[in-house]
Amino acid sequence: MNKVIKIFTGIISLFLICTTHLGAVEPPFLKFSNDEWVNKQLDSMTIDEKIAQLMMLTAYPTQNDASKNKVIEQIKKYKPGGVLVMQGGPVKTTSWINEFQENSKTPLLIAIDGEWGLSMRIDSTVEYPYAQAIGAIKYDAFVYQMGRDIGNQLKDMGIHMNFAPVADVNTNPENPVINFRSFGEDKKNVANKAWQVAKGMQDVGVIPVAKHFPGHGDTHHDSHKTLPVLTHSKERMDTLESFPFRYLAEMGISGIMSAHLDVPSLDDSGTPSSLSKKIITDYLKNEIGFSGFVVTDAINMQGVRTQSGNAELEALKAGNDLIEFVPDLNKAIESVKNGIVRGELSTAEIDEKCRKILALKRWVNLNEYQPTDIKYLRHRLHSPYFEMTSRQLVKGALTVLKNTDNILPVEHLDSFRIASISIGSDNITTFQRRLEKYTVVDHYFLPKDASEKDLSRLHVLMEDYNLVIAGIQGINVYPSRQYGTTEIQRRAVSELTRKNNSIAVFFGNAYAMKHFENIENVQGLILAYQNNELTQELAAQLVFGANQANGRLPVTVDSRFQLNDSIEVASNSTLSYTIPEEVGVNSGQLEKKIDSIALLGVEKEAYPGCQVLIAKDGKVIFHKCYGYQTYEKEQQVKKENLYDWASLTKVTGPLPALMKLVDKKEMNLDAPFSNYWADFDGSNKRNITVREVLAHQARLASWIPFWQMTLDKQKHLSSSVFKHTPSSEFNVRVSSNLYMNNHFRKIMYDTIRDSKLLPRSRYLYSGLSFYLYPDIISNITGESYEEYLKKNFYLPLGAYTITYNPYKYFPMEDIIPTEKDDFFRMGTIRGYVHDEGAAMMGGISGNAGLFGTTNDLAKLFQMYLQKGYFGGRRYISEKTVNEFIRIQYPNNSNRRGLGFDKPLTDNNKNSLKDAYPAIDASANSFGHSGFTGTFAWADPDNGLLYIFMSNRVHPTRENQKLYQLNIRTAMHQAIYDCLKDN
Repeated sequence: MNKVIKIFTGIISLFLICTTHLGAVEPPFLKFSNDEWVNKQLDSMTIDEKIAQLMMLTAYPTQNDASKNKVIEQIKKYKPGGVLVMQGGPVKTTSWINEFQENSKTPLLIAIDGEWGLSMRIDSTVEYPYAQAIGAIKYDAFVYQMGRDIGNQLKDMGIHMNFAPVADVNTNPENPVINFRSFGEDKKNVANKAWQVAKGMQDVGVIPVAKHFPGHGDTHHDSHKTLPVLTHSKERMDTLESFPFRYLAEMGISGIMSAHLDVPSLDDSGTPSSLSKKIITDYLKNEIGFSGFVVTDAINMQGVRTQSGNAELEALKAGNDLIEFVPDLNKAIESVKNGIVRGELSTAEIDEKCRKILALKRWVNLNEYQPTDIKYLRHRLHSPYFEMTSRQLVKGALTVLKNTDNILPVEHLDSFRIASISIGSDNITTFQRRLEKYTVVDHYFLPKDASEKDLSRLHVLMEDYNLVIAGIQGINVYPSRQYGTTEIQRRAVSELTRKNNSIAVFFGNAYAMKHFENIENVQGLILAYQNNELTQELAAQLVFGANQANGRLPVTVDSRFQLNDSIEVASNSTLSYTIPEEVGVNSGQLEKKIDSIALLGVEKEAYPGCQVLIAKDGKVIFHKCYGYQTYEKEQQVKKENLYDWASLTKVTGPLPALMKLVDKKEMNLDAPFSNYWADFDGSNKRNITVREVLAHQARLASWIPFWQMTLDKQKHLSSSVFKHTPSSEFNVRVSSNLYMNNHFRKIMYDTIRDSKLLPRSRYLYSGLSFYLYPDIISNITGESYEEYLKKNFYLPLGAYTITYNPYKYFPMEDIIPTEKDDFFRMGTIRGYVHDEGAAMMGGISGNAGLFGTTNDLAKLFQMYLQKGYFGGRRYISEKTVNEFIRIQYPNNSNRRGLGFDKPLTDNNKNSLKDAYPAIDASANSFGHSGFTGTFAWADPDNGLLYIFMSNRVHPTRENQKLYQLNIRTAMHQAIYDCLKDN
């Protein structure tokens, strides 16, 4: 039965596809051809005004008021149909448009060349990918959305018409004018992509104009400078060059732009196509059946100027309805009027064309014209929803052309020593900085004008690495001078990628790759099409697997790289970095809420500074720093800073190792703890189980102030335990100038063993067992505890900053200071663990001691959130993670998991001030806090990860304002509120 249903569904789908193309769709504006407003306007116009309606002036808002006033003068005097706006800023351009409209008898059609959005002409606006990159995208949804976005942005500036999309099929790689502006060389792909963009604009009420009919894709000359000749047969023109325009006409596009081309197979008179009745009327309108309006390409271009200077008249005679970029409006109107007198053009034809222009104006609601609101214009034009579309387009375009041995995505990060090289750049790039998010990478760059000595030096340096990631940059969009590349740049790519295990990311026009010898020999090759910050950022994420790749090469480069070449690469569940809108959260709302709470804490001196990271569904959507490292405000908090994680160490140090040991059946949660810590044999702790200990249900004392055990009768540190200089006996470093007797650790262990148990089994948070786990883990694995963690977790995760005793590995200025200790270590604690007991373990303990960046903590916690899987590797089984994060003793008023903290019982019934963590945190959520002011919480039900980092103990632990102001809980709840609101 299911098979029959599938067959029937297929037949219906086929029928719908076929019937969709039985007849051409009428352009939407034509329904207003006989509208009352249109008729009224037409009836009120003189012949001069009707002719002027078919003309479009040009304005340059980058220029001064004198230029603007000249345009206004022409508008008042000649009453043209519209204005084409060129370069300018959004506010100034919109202000000019408002003034133009204010001075026009009939509302003006405002047009722009916005092939990749407003940014083609208007600065400080969202930049969408070039058409070549759009041509690489496999799926249509975001291409259509781009059209809608562009349309909405145009409307927000008072612009009604876009001279886009380019529908030329670029079959000539050396094309000097179309090239990257085309969606590619596959006519069907070009036609479809052009329609998706056009439909998006048209669906929001903006007029799309496809260009350059009958097809500019196989020209060797620029029609701005001369008249290109297309020598193809009529059959070729029918089946290739004009194919996208036929498709667009059939789908109901409103406008098509005529190109300035000499096409003998369509008109052998040598007349430019834009001035040819055979091409515009006979071919486009009659044979192809286009019923929309036709506008010329810029009529001032050298490829179209006539000897008699009457190009405007000839264009209208040919069948064009609108003339763009008219240099002399008075002369053009007179030329057309004289043509009417000579009988070359009738008033009825003028009326018909004018009616089309007025119908367009009616369709875009110019019958009810209102000035454009400039207030908050920049903010509206920079909506993060527009950025989200751009991000999706860039991701969808990225095309993998080589992936030998599945080098992409880069995994097993601990096996690589990685260098990045920017070839063709004068500095470290955004691409390289984004690579740092994933693992340790050493950066180099080689400018386009580098010397032989520079290249030789780079060769030597690369010998120290087993993976080189090269970003190839500095590539022009047009083909002259080998796309602006240099010999040293091309040689660098050839030599460095041939001699090294390498990945290359090509940030430029696809055609330019043909000039790079041996680039096909890299193990991994990503074509990124463009070179801007967003493309660099997303390409770096692709390298490590944050995003999938399914782009397809839209052109043929040479025999190495041909049309539709593509290698699909799946994402591997590593972290990606994006904007909140990608997961359905309003970024303005989220930022406002988090900023207000974080800055309140700074203002009230709950901490000198803090850091907040939020990830949703594996995507980091918020990571921001506030304040300074200290109240002296000498160093701002930076994302690269390392924090003392305090008790977060419990769930990031011993806990992942213990989970792995449980996985390997080398530890049994229900076995006596004494099985793994023999010192408990014969003690009052011999029968407590590992589960009880990890769930804080083992009757253990909460803590022991070990340092106070070392005080002499004068309350000074005993000289038998501590010295200010190291020796073979005093070699446990506690701080920068304090060393402990290495025998005292045994006393600490004995004290834990001999400590009293609570009288009955109940929940009491205890850190005592965590002092013992490093030795337990080392004993079971036969490896150093810290090395075991780094080898099995931190380095494979790319979390290379997670470490004990960071003073050994990182500059002190990168490490956030904690307390000014005036009772034990007598100085500001920086780079050394804050917790006194962990310090007496040499900084390496299970209860405290780990340091790291916020980003690296996020990797470890995201691995937990993904139930033990991250970056293409399984670290812990899902079963084990689930066991550790569930409440172990729910019937004993104990909320704890194994090691992990859990929400308060009935937390969702609490008020915000009594909740822990947020009220809306799910019962399945888990995390931990740290005494120094740190906090990490993961919610698998919502895919949410929240990390808060601060040094609230600076300069003193007595500062309780972090808790009094309820900063962490309030911020956590604010995130859930943002999720609910969207």
